[in-house]
Amino acid sequence: MDRLDDSAKLMIVSDLDLTMVDHDDDENTSLLKFNALWEAYYRRNSLLVFSTGRSPTSYRKLRRERPLLTPDLTIMSVGTEIAYGDLMVSDDKWEQFLNWKWNRDVVVEETLRFPELKPQSETEQRPFKVSFFIEKDKGPQVADALSDCLEKRGLDVKVIYSSGIALDILPKRAGKGEALAYLLKKFKADGKVPANVLVCGDSGNDTELFSVPNVYGVMVSNAQEELLQWYAENVKDNLKITHATERCAGGIIEAIGRFQLGPNLSPRDIIDFKGCCCKVETTDPYFEVVKFYVLYERWRRGEVEKLEVYLEHLKSIFHAEGIVVDTSGNERSREELVDGMRGLYGDMKGTQFRSWVDGLSSSEIGSDSWLLKFNKWESYSSSSSLSSSGNQFMGSSTTILMTLQRKVSEDGLIWMHVHHTCLDGSHSHQELQHF
Repeated sequence: MDRLDDSAKLMIVSDLDLTMVDHDDDENTSLLKFNALWEAYYRRNSLLVFSTGRSPTSYRKLRRERPLLTPDLTIMSVGTEIAYGDLMVSDDKWEQFLNWKWNRDVVVEETLRFPELKPQSETEQRPFKVSFFIEKDKGPQVADALSDCLEKRGLDVKVIYSSGIALDILPKRAGKGEALAYLLKKFKADGKVPANVLVCGDSGNDTELFSVPNVYGVMVSNAQEELLQWYAENVKDNLKITHATERCAGGIIEAIGRFQLGPNLSPRDIIDFKGCCCKVETTDPYFEVVKFYVLYERWRRGEVEKLEVYLEHLKSIFHAEGIVVDTSGNERSREELVDGMRGLYGDMKGTQFRSWVDGLSSSEIGSDSWLLKFNKWESYSSSSSLSSSGNQFMGSSTTILMTLQRKVSEDGLIWMHVHHTCLDGSHSHQELQHF
């Protein structure tokens, strides 16, 4: 939370499965559109929070399978665990807060009275969460009966039924909404209350998010029946909550525009891939980086039609004496870079190849000069892939020195130096060595 000096312009708090991540889209189209939008316009002054029912183990697994950005905070296990940054530093005070009238052993003992409950995997059983699967027609009744049993045992718990199959038992003080309220209270104590908060969900365990005061909310178009029913019974007249017409991350982007929370046109939607030009003229270094790697992806997918136009564009934005250092430590001149890119055209056609940037930051190092840092990721489908989703991920920590070149006709950003370092745990691949 210390990444920003001032209050966040926007804080997005989003569920993952079937909200941020569309499991029916192997190409991750809407997720990558959101990624590009966030890194180009919001990363510098806003906060991204993932709020998921997944345990830390399951959450890390999803990050190995899908092109998720690194959030500033992660709320896991249906609001029973809070972690900060990429290192996933736990919030110990939150865990202490949850201990009130909670006894996990008693919870487990009482659940044995209900044969309808089928325990989820061991990875999903957490210190402050006991989780089961249950048939859809039995969920609400068992949830009510179990709540009564636990109350009689002197516990203060909440039983959450969601997605038509999942039943979670948590401390009364836990939950996605309680975790968000706790974080907002911490921001207020630090004098950094976000200007706007947008919560996003699709299922029953997201209802608490929409109950937090003064937040905007979006139920994605594919929201499940239990969330829509809750909305109709509780907050139908709340104009700050909307039911999107777009699925998953597309619905989040839609809500940003509907509530006028900031730009909502993704760089992936404003770049002419055939002519490799952009419908928006800007000298913003953040946008420049995102735009470049979107075009780089389309180039390798064989979707840019005017090849020589793209190569001339590449020469025009890279300094004549500039150097690219690849993940193997090899240095390449501008001419070698252009020749290398020519040879890569269409090499990933038909492989679901994707490229994106994550964690983009910049520091001004002089008049009209910036040092930009981020993680560059690539993925492509492979029969010998190391991830269960069928895609192999390759990453590099990237630093770019960029300067603004002022001209009589039009100012332009010039890439002076690029340096890649292979990320720990990433698998080296020759395609990472060019840009």
